[in-house]
Amino acid sequence: MRIVCNTEKLTEVCLNVQRCIPNKSVMPHLEGILIKTEGDNSIELSGFDLDLGITTKMEVKVEKSGAVVLNAKTFCEILRHLPDDTLYIDCDEKNICSIKSGDAEYTVISFDPDEYPELPKITENIPFTVSKKVIKNMIKQTIFAVSVDDSKTVHRGIKFEISAGQIRLIALDGYRLAIRTEFTGYNGQDISFIVPAKTLSEIIKFIDDEDELISVNIGRRHIIFNISGYCIISRLLEGDFLDYKSAVPTAKSTVVRVNTAKMIECIERASIIITEKMKSPIKFIFDEDTIKISAVTALGSANDKITASIDGKRTEIGFNNRFILEALRSCESDEILINLNGPVAPAVILPTEGESFLYLILPVRIKN
Repeated sequence: MRIVCNTEKLTEVCLNVQRCIPNKSVMPHLEGILIKTEGDNSIELSGFDLDLGITTKMEVKVEKSGAVVLNAKTFCEILRHLPDDTLYIDCDEKNICSIKSGDAEYTVISFDPDEYPELPKITENIPFTVSKKVIKNMIKQTIFAVSVDDSKTVHRGIKFEISAGQIRLIALDGYRLAIRTEFTGYNGQDISFIVPAKTLSEIIKFIDDEDELISVNIGRRHIIFNISGYCIISRLLEGDFLDYKSAVPTAKSTVVRVNTAKMIECIERASIIITEKMKSPIKFIFDEDTIKISAVTALGSANDKITASIDGKRTEIGFNNRFILEALRSCESDEILINLNGPVAPAVILPTEGESFLYLILPVRIKN
């Protein structure tokens, strides 16, 4: 293989493909980027860790067709330090590659491209399109609640439920539940699937803030996202996801309407004395149109309060400060509703109108 290309463009592409490549693997080929020529003026680059794959194409001058697998970490470091705008890559039949740019020249040993694992293909799929901006926000507003250590692997991903005119994302970790719902133009069959959080963390890095559509193809075991010239393929998680609908309480003894930003600021002030070493729940007292917020650790104590509209019984309850802050920061409304049903029942955070989000948080017992 012999190609000539733009150094800056190849560097950008390789750094993006490298996102899915492990630093260490029992299969050395998986630590590399597969580069193969496509006709006379383009190459395809691929990275794959057996769960997540990224492929893309870019224009180059192909002087000799072929393929090569180069160690991703080494190759990307070389690209980042090359001195010239033009790059020459020449690989022989013995998988020895010469990389030249300006006066700099490297010779590296590559892997046999024939031994690189083939990326999965989807033969039967269900396609749909969604706005970049919408899906990026929905992922960011639920991914924080994905379990990182649940024995059920299925809970380490986000569940997608897509039906006529609606898309819903659900995440949970045993202490909280996050649900985001948006109305879309989808009018196909109802489908549900679970995408690993690792995949979605990478997906949002590829999405800019342009309000364009991306295409998604769902197969039986894999999903493909086509974003800005990149094809990102991931396995889906299999298993029984928790029946989240039955986990949401319907009973409530107290309903609170409060300004979201003021609530966040008040909790942040009380959280100053809470650290990794000095952990303590935040205590809330909802009573007489006032929310009193306090915390006590070995560092000292903090007390604050804000006004709110409170309808129902006086409630004293504790929460993990990080859990409630992450939920509040994900709310896309100036005001929210908080439904409570005593000191040991979960709190449910909702918009004042509609059902675009729902966050459920289990309380923490407060020591007197």
